[in-house]
Amino acid sequence: MDDVATYPAGLILTGRRVLVVGGGHVAQRRVPQLIAVGADVHVVSPEVTPAIEGMVGSGEVSWHRRGFEEADVDGAWYVIAATDDRAVNERVSVAAEERRVFCVRSDDGTRATAWTPAVGRHAGVTVAVLGQREPQRSARVRDEILEGLREGTIVARHQRDRSPGVVLVGGGPGDPELMTIAGRKALVEADVVVADRLAPRELLGELPPDVELIDVAKLPRGRSAQQEEINRIIVARALEGKRVVRFKGGDNFVFGRGYEEVLACREAGVPVTVVPGLTSPVAVPAVAGIPVTHRGVAHEFTVVSGHLPPGHPESQVNWAALGSLSGTVVLMMAVENAPAIAAALVAGGRPPQTPVAVVCDGTMPGERTVLATLETLASRLAEEAVRPPAIIVVGEVVRVAHPAHFS
Repeated sequence: MDDVATYPAGLILTGRRVLVVGGGHVAQRRVPQLIAVGADVHVVSPEVTPAIEGMVGSGEVSWHRRGFEEADVDGAWYVIAATDDRAVNERVSVAAEERRVFCVRSDDGTRATAWTPAVGRHAGVTVAVLGQREPQRSARVRDEILEGLREGTIVARHQRDRSPGVVLVGGGPGDPELMTIAGRKALVEADVVVADRLAPRELLGELPPDVELIDVAKLPRGRSAQQEEINRIIVARALEGKRVVRFKGGDNFVFGRGYEEVLACREAGVPVTVVPGLTSPVAVPAVAGIPVTHRGVAHEFTVVSGHLPPGHPESQVNWAALGSLSGTVVLMMAVENAPAIAAALVAGGRPPQTPVAVVCDGTMPGERTVLATLETLASRLAEEAVRPPAIIVVGEVVRVAHPAHFS
């Protein structure tokens, strides 16, 4: 069986009985895939891994807590022999062969009647690769194909979803590698892309030449005027029958004014969907090695916009209440007002020696972290010539990440 010709087929197992004999790590990898396609999964094994036991507890799998019996194959449409006992696997495959049921064996593919391919899915397409019982090779080929599908290098543009409407895409903290697969797919399918300056720039260079790119930074200045113009553009292009991607940095709904765009689309009767991005106030500190929570140190974290200083008549932040908390405070858009914010937190009860980390250009090539305390934050920002964008983390989690600096 050095070179076996296989006949590929897509099995529809929804509602159909599938027998998995064995409850170890091989079964643990196979069972979720069967659950995902709606199979009626029955596991036969004296013991199972905690992960499988969790699936049993949630009602997704039936567990027969005993050894294999030939009658277990009765009524099954598909069988997987996944024990670490060759003799048991042989009994399973013989019983399946007698009943004309296809059987996969984890120990010896030459004794099986079916092989498990390396499987992946994208945009309604299932990719299954069989590499003559070479699982690593199969997985590599599958991954190459999926990458091509996601980036649009395999499927022709006329085959993509071109239905009119607006897709709000969060680009994450800046590094294009941290962009979600769903976000990349939306860009590939776009007719028009309306982009923020903080959206991952490299991805804009990958857009096909026929995609209209609208740079938000070139729109009229002023927050309200600019947002009204963005709303007008995305609605107008969608009503022209275009598929519009509103592409911005971070997450659409975390100080991104994304819901204002949702409301504008709904009022105009334009279909709108949302692809969230990695949230910068969590992702940027994480990439910089700073947890926003830590057992025994911080049981909560608060994300605050610092675009308005404490005491501003339009500010909606209760700075005194924030100062009285002991958890982590993550400040966005706060570089300019950071000294005033630090003073307000101290006035509210935070110790002046509270550690602070300012992560500049998070996830980008120029990323750097400036360390300070609340009482030294103003001078440190000036000394290091900190400019936006930056995420400011306030709290004892900074000491956890940088114990030597704050010892």
